Amino acid sequence: MSLLGAIEAGGTKFVVAVADTENPEEVIQRESFPTEDGEKTLKNVIAFFDQFEDIDAIGIAAFGPIDVKPDSATYGYVLDTPKRGWSGFDFLGTMKAWRDIPYFWTTDVNGAGWAEYVSGAAKDVENVVYLTVGTGVGAGIIQNGELLAGRSHPEAGHIMMQRHPDDHYEGLCPFHDNNCLEGLTAGPAVEGRWGVSGKDLPDDHEAWKMEAFYLAQAAVTYTAILRPDMIIFGGGIPHREILFPLIRESFAEQMNNYLDVPDLDTYIQPVKNGDNAGILGCFYLAKTLVK
Repeated sequence: MSLLGAIEAGGTKFVVAVADTENPEEVIQRESFPTEDGEKTLKNVIAFFDQFEDIDAIGIAAFGPIDVKPDSATYGYVLDTPKRGWSGFDFLGTMKAWRDIPYFWTTDVNGAGWAEYVSGAAKDVENVVYLTVGTGVGAGIIQNGELLAGRSHPEAGHIMMQRHPDDHYEGLCPFHDNNCLEGLTAGPAVEGRWGVSGKDLPDDHEAWKMEAFYLAQAAVTYTAILRPDMIIFGGGIPHREILFPLIRESFAEQMNNYLDVPDLDTYIQPVKNGDNAGILGCFYLAKTLVK
């Protein structure tokens, strides 16, 4: 049996898996382990894949920032990151030294976004913004059926925000203080603002209206620039279902009928593949490399 490999490389944990090349939706074997430094973590990754001989290709969806420009001297590297033992680490080169097979190298949000495009909420459209809101905030953007990338991958979690009038939180982003989307809406920001984890806040807490205000503002910005067919929210924070009607309501208020968008129940949606989106995206992207 020929296999596809998947590496969902998160800042907190790594998930590795294999699936049948002809049926990537069905995982044959899967493991996860805590993220240590680059060298230790990749030893665990390689030990997992050493069990399998017939791997056609591996998709890697990694936390960033990473170098995704093929003609760059540091292509395949993790760039400057606060994650200890990862800045300047040659992730892709380490894998190629282990086994020289095709690898699809991209960001974690691109992987999850691609899964939604292939088999999730966005499977019937060609232009989608997938935004994950968890420990950090990032976006996978698909335009005309292709992952968007220019000089590098998008860092859409760091767009500047207009502050909610009742928000006096200083923000958590070390680069943008109290001004960027990630610094105001990521899970640690919710906890920093209210003193408890988001999962412990009730549905009627004012936190969710404030969160919805910022996420809707981001959706308005992405809509104005990219004109997608759909915006999908994933990650830990959007597990709170009350957010979606609040985001749609705030989006309508902030857009104020300026641009024509689809029905908001269709336009702004939760992730459909759930916590499997990252691994599925890795399989789907790896399969594009199999001739």
